[in-house]
Amino acid sequence: MTVRRVLLLLLLWMWLPHPCCTEMFFRRTPELRPRSFVGRTSGSDGKALHRQKRGWMWNQFFLLEEYTGSDYQYVGKLHSDQDKGDGSLKYILSGDGAGTLFIIDEKTGDIHATRRIDREEKAFYTLRAQAINRRTLRPVEPESEFVIKIHDINDNEPTFPEEIYTASVPEMSVVGTSVVQVTATDADDPSYGNSARIIYSILQGQPYFSVEPETGIIRTALPNMNRENREQYQVVIQAKDMGGQMGGLSGTTTVNITLTDVNDNPPRFPQNTIHLRIPESSPVGTAIGSVKATDADTGKNAEVEYRIIDGDGTDMFDIMTQKDTQEGIITVRKPLDYETRRLYTLKVEAENTHVDPRFYYLGPFKDTAIVKISVEDVDEPPVFSRSSYLFEVHEDIELGTIIGTVMARDPDSASSPIRFSLDRHTDLDRIFNIHSGNGSIYTSKPLDREISQWHNLSVIAAEINNPKDTTRVPVYVRILDVNDNAPQFAVFYDTFVCENARAGQLIQTISAVDKDDPLGGQKFFFSLAAVNPNFTVQDNEDNTARILTRRNGFSRHEISTYLLPVVISDNDYPIQSSTGTLTIRVCACDSRGNMQSCNAEALLLPAGLSTGALIAILLCILILLVIVVLFAALKRQRKKEPLILSKEDIRDNIVSYNDEGGGEEDTQAFDIGTLRNPAAIEDKKLRRDIIPETLFVPRRTPSAPDNTDVRDFINQRLKEHDTDPSAPPYDSLATYAYEGNDSIAESLSSLESGTTEGDQNYDYLREWGPRFNKLAEMYGGGESDKDAS
Repeated sequence: MTVRRVLLLLLLWMWLPHPCCTEMFFRRTPELRPRSFVGRTSGSDGKALHRQKRGWMWNQFFLLEEYTGSDYQYVGKLHSDQDKGDGSLKYILSGDGAGTLFIIDEKTGDIHATRRIDREEKAFYTLRAQAINRRTLRPVEPESEFVIKIHDINDNEPTFPEEIYTASVPEMSVVGTSVVQVTATDADDPSYGNSARIIYSILQGQPYFSVEPETGIIRTALPNMNRENREQYQVVIQAKDMGGQMGGLSGTTTVNITLTDVNDNPPRFPQNTIHLRIPESSPVGTAIGSVKATDADTGKNAEVEYRIIDGDGTDMFDIMTQKDTQEGIITVRKPLDYETRRLYTLKVEAENTHVDPRFYYLGPFKDTAIVKISVEDVDEPPVFSRSSYLFEVHEDIELGTIIGTVMARDPDSASSPIRFSLDRHTDLDRIFNIHSGNGSIYTSKPLDREISQWHNLSVIAAEINNPKDTTRVPVYVRILDVNDNAPQFAVFYDTFVCENARAGQLIQTISAVDKDDPLGGQKFFFSLAAVNPNFTVQDNEDNTARILTRRNGFSRHEISTYLLPVVISDNDYPIQSSTGTLTIRVCACDSRGNMQSCNAEALLLPAGLSTGALIAILLCILILLVIVVLFAALKRQRKKEPLILSKEDIRDNIVSYNDEGGGEEDTQAFDIGTLRNPAAIEDKKLRRDIIPETLFVPRRTPSAPDNTDVRDFINQRLKEHDTDPSAPPYDSLATYAYEGNDSIAESLSSLESGTTEGDQNYDYLREWGPRFNKLAEMYGGGESDKDAS
């Protein structure tokens, strides 16, 4: 039956007219024939007006997409009823794709598509056609518009917007729980056939998940899927067009599904009994150890709260939950003592903090474990009977008096004896000492409350068998007051009495202070040491007193100053008193009692110097001091004695040494024989007393003839070296201009000689001794030579 139906459908399709090869002839119908309408016009010509309707009828053209033939694809035919077949009409096509995608035969009106068309790019094309006369080029029909629609074929497979989807679903979900929806799209025409009708199916992921064929919703297919067994699933979904029938195109996508955690597992301790140890010396708050219950869940579903619910150490230990590690940290709550108790037992419970009511049926979400804590014995330091001590003592006690005793014991079972000592950093003055055996503290120096009212000591207790293990305790010593200080004037009083004072006039109010601090407060009494005819003291009974005059009138010329002894005493036991003396000056006052002058000699002295005079005197003194300083500075700066005493003594490139030459025995200095023998310069000899920095090749100059005057020779050499930029400085001539201080000879410089050598007489050189014989021969011989010539 199926084969027959397919054959019948195929035959019917073949006999039906196909849109792509239908020729459409547009003929003139009776309703569309040209009609003439006759009417009257407003003019007097009486002509009739005619309106002619168009002579062709249009319908839509249809064209299949994705044509694969080698020839142009035939679209349809345009024909006018005025076309007689004689080629007098010309068909023109314009609009979308005219001339490029669609072409028309000008004579026959056949329309063809030049290339393959994709409906997904454009579903229809709007064109305009017109028939014109070839000779006159006038339209025989008005331009009309028509549409070419592209029929769709199934040439696009369904596609998903994402290649990989990520979804999650809670574990233990019921069957049919929605996970995620995937949707594919098909570019084919949904209004034509089943090309865009998509059906979804699952290729991978069964039997855990399923998909709805029409909507693409993925749902769970198995009950109670447990994340702890498997957490990740990969599902492959296929989308197929043509309603999922054979021959349809398909596309796939991958969905990664994760099972999220729910609290379906209770915490469990890996061990029923846990053993911990701790030294008895551990302070309060010390962490002993940790316990941990494991939970297969994650995140907040695995959060656990620990608590101690029973045991004999509930008051000795605490437990707190470490949030980041989910551990229970057991800490010391009270001090431990090995000698008192050595073993404690605790019952610890771990319970989930977030419980899901849906899974109550899985059992209680908590667990318990027994924790046994063993206390280890250690050599503990001594323990004082108190955490601190306070002793009070009067400041007048005798040396060596015991002010108090500290007590300590060894908490260990051995009960070793204790040795006490004072930390001297807390008693730098060594005022106290302690008995090392019984801990009695006694004084070693006198106490004074006025110097220090409190002493803060630190007592060290150590076992004799283990001196390194020590304990400290603070000891506070308060010094109680004893009335051992007499009161004194509170301040220094500058008291004066006016010459015109009357009897009973107040001249001063005094007060007193006392270093002591009696319990009842300070109370002072004031009185005179002896009866005074000039002044008296009146006690105000409020720790102050008034000084009053006893007579009228005082004269500073007779007595300028009065001394008034005042006795100040306190009321504590034993009574302490002191005598303070007031110095009372007699001063001149105005009518209001304001002091003007207290100096008796001021009346006898003339008027003092004005301020301007004082400033002038100070300026004069300052100027004199500046002159003295400048004179001393100039005197220290000594001006050096010039080497050239005469203004006419001008030298060029001559170095003067203010010392005596070596004479003929000086063979290391300049060879004077060169002056007499200029040819010797050609031997390239260097100075032997100075090391040259750079050696230069000396220039050869024509030698001077023998018996040339020495002055001319020197001038010639100086001129050459002055004009020679390469001449080193050590070739300058060194002469000794002066003899030493002890020499009887005067200056030997020829520059101080006369203008001519004839004026010079060198015979006196022979009288100076053997050192000057060579010099005498040189100058004496020169004279002989000159005379001979």
